[in-house]
Amino acid sequence: MSMTPPPGWYPDPTAPPTERWWDGAAWTEHRRQPQNTPAAPQAFGPPVEPPLPAMGPQRPPAAPGRRARTIALAAAGIVLVASVATGAVLLGRGGDGPHTRTAPTTSAPTPKDPTATASSAEPTPTEDASTAVDQLDGITLPVLDGWQKAENVVDDDMLITTPRTYDCPGDSGLCRHGTVVSRTVTGTDETSPEVIAKRDIKDAANASYDKNGINQQPFGGIESHQQIAARQTAVAGRAGYLVRWKVKTAKGPGGYVQSVVFPSSVGSESLVTVRITVDAGKDAPPLSDMDRIVKGIKAAGDSRSDGGVGSSIGPTVTP
Repeated sequence: MSMTPPPGWYPDPTAPPTERWWDGAAWTEHRRQPQNTPAAPQAFGPPVEPPLPAMGPQRPPAAPGRRARTIALAAAGIVLVASVATGAVLLGRGGDGPHTRTAPTTSAPTPKDPTATASSAEPTPTEDASTAVDQLDGITLPVLDGWQKAENVVDDDMLITTPRTYDCPGDSGLCRHGTVVSRTVTGTDETSPEVIAKRDIKDAANASYDKNGINQQPFGGIESHQQIAARQTAVAGRAGYLVRWKVKTAKGPGGYVQSVVFPSSVGSESLVTVRITVDAGKDAPPLSDMDRIVKGIKAAGDSRSDGGVGSSIGPTVTP
């Protein structure tokens, strides 16, 4: 349900029609003008790669967002060779701040592989590996056994995944047995968690098991679905609503999709949607992990063990 495109040149979402280098895990600062045909390697970057290859059920690379936590560009001084006779001149530090990030040019030597200018961000000593944080919406989510914080994914809203990938049973690409996505509800004036959850569940199912962002069907498409839960539930101490579907796919074992909507505890208290998907196959996490994740959602800064969250406040509806 999540995959990582290989390194290559792709359209830059932040500065069309410029192309930008994707290093297989995150966008780098290397850009160039688009080229219609493959060309020989140039001094300022790697050889042109073919268009976005076939992938699993994820959209093409998005520009770095608020949660691209695992890859950070290393800001460093650039040494320019002035001449063999006069030696090397070290550039001043005036433009070296973290706010200054320039694309490679032909006037300065650049490594052939842009990955040489990037390094993986190491977790801080105080980082809690058992908790994923959605800072924008002011919540934390538990990272259960058999899950991990999202790494090398192209969806900035994806916070937690299962650790291993597998070949998708339909169109080519890599899929995961489980994902957790958290995002703010936008583009609507609706304020009812129930209404939003019932609308969102179809989009959540399609995004995970029907067509991905490049119009492929990693599971051969959805053949049918069954609603197995629809109820009010308390999330992070606030009244929310939960809808869960079981989907049957043309290929593979199918899976479960859940959409939970509740008010944020920060800012304007906008609605938050947490989508959880779990495959129905033998290698997938237990279905009970869906309830455990919802139960473990807390308001950021809430250190209580139970958080007062996740308890049902309404009946389950099973059509």
